Amino acid sequence: MRRPTVTAPPGIAALLLVLGACAPDAGPSLRFDPPGWSGAWYKGNTHAHTTESDGDSSPEYVARWYRDHGYDFLVLSDHNVFTDPETLAHLVDSTFLLVPGEEVTSTFEDASVHVNGLNLPHVVEARTAESLVATIQANVDAIREVEGVPHINHPNFRWSFGIEELRQIENDRLLEIWNGHPTVHNEGGSGTPSLEEVWDLLLTGGKLIWGIAVDDAHHFQGEFHADRANPGRGWVSVRADALEASALMEALEAGHFYASTGVELDDIVVVGDTLTVHIRHDRDFAYRTTFIGSNGVVLDETEANPAVFVLDAATGYVRARVTNSRGDVAWTQPIFVTGR
Repeated sequence: MRRPTVTAPPGIAALLLVLGACAPDAGPSLRFDPPGWSGAWYKGNTHAHTTESDGDSSPEYVARWYRDHGYDFLVLSDHNVFTDPETLAHLVDSTFLLVPGEEVTSTFEDASVHVNGLNLPHVVEARTAESLVATIQANVDAIREVEGVPHINHPNFRWSFGIEELRQIENDRLLEIWNGHPTVHNEGGSGTPSLEEVWDLLLTGGKLIWGIAVDDAHHFQGEFHADRANPGRGWVSVRADALEASALMEALEAGHFYASTGVELDDIVVVGDTLTVHIRHDRDFAYRTTFIGSNGVVLDETEANPAVFVLDAATGYVRARVTNSRGDVAWTQPIFVTGR
C-alpha cells in the first residue's frame, strides 16, 4: 500500500483557520470505534419528485421506475406535499418498500431552505423564522416533532447557505453531499467549498453528521441527459435488520450505510485497528480508494480490492472514497478514533 504525501483539499485549510477547528493527535494509544451494525444491505433513494409537485411523472410511475431498477426502498419527497404510501400499496411487497416523506420547502430572503422529512405520518408545514439559521432549524424541528428523520438538502443550490449555518444546526444527522440535479453545485466554486469539503469541515469541527447521495429526480420522461434531473444517479445502501421503515431510519441515523453514484460495495468491516472496504467489481473497471481523515487530509490511497487502512496516522476519524475508472464514487461514513 502506497503512502502518499498528506494533503488537504483546496479551500479547506483556510476555512479551518476561520472556524478554529482542531483534532487530537493520533498515535498507538488510539483505535477505531466500530459501528456495530448488522443485517442486510438495502439500496434506496430518499429524494424524488412526481407530478404532485414539480416532477414529470405520477407517483405510481416513479415508484415503478425505482422498483423495476433494483431499488429496495424509495421516499417520494414532493415539495410540501405528502403522498401516502397506502395509495400505492399494490407496488409494495417483501422486496420493495415505500417510505412516506416530503421535501419541506421554505425560504429566507434569497436563500432556499429545503429539508427532506423521512418516515412522516402526514404533511409537515414549512416554517420561516427570524434568520437563515433559525429557518433551517425550524424546519428540522418540525420534522422531529412528528418523529420523522430530517436530511438537509443541497446547501449550494442557489448558493443558499454553507458551513457557518450548518455548524449551528442541532438535532440533524444527515446531509446531502451529492445530489443528482444539474444545478445544485456539488463541487462548489468561486470560493464556496464542495459539499464533500463542507462535510469534512463539519466533522472536523465536532459535528456528528453522515453524508448521503440522492437523485433529486424530476425527469423520468424523454431524454436522459446531464442537463436533466434524471433518476438513477445517487443513492444510499443501508445496512439494516429488516426492510422496514423504522429499521431503515434507525440505521440511517446511526451512519450504517454508504452513499454512491455508481460504485457498489460488498461490505465495510472494522476489526481492531483495521478498516477494510470490499468493493464489488464491475466489468473491467479499475478502482482507487482514498482514505480521508480530519481536516479533509488524504491519509492513504490504494488500488487494491479489498482496500485496507491500518490506523497509524488518522486524526479524529477515517472515511473512504472509492472511485472507479468511469468517475463513479462511493463514500463510506466516518469511523471515529477513540482512546483505548
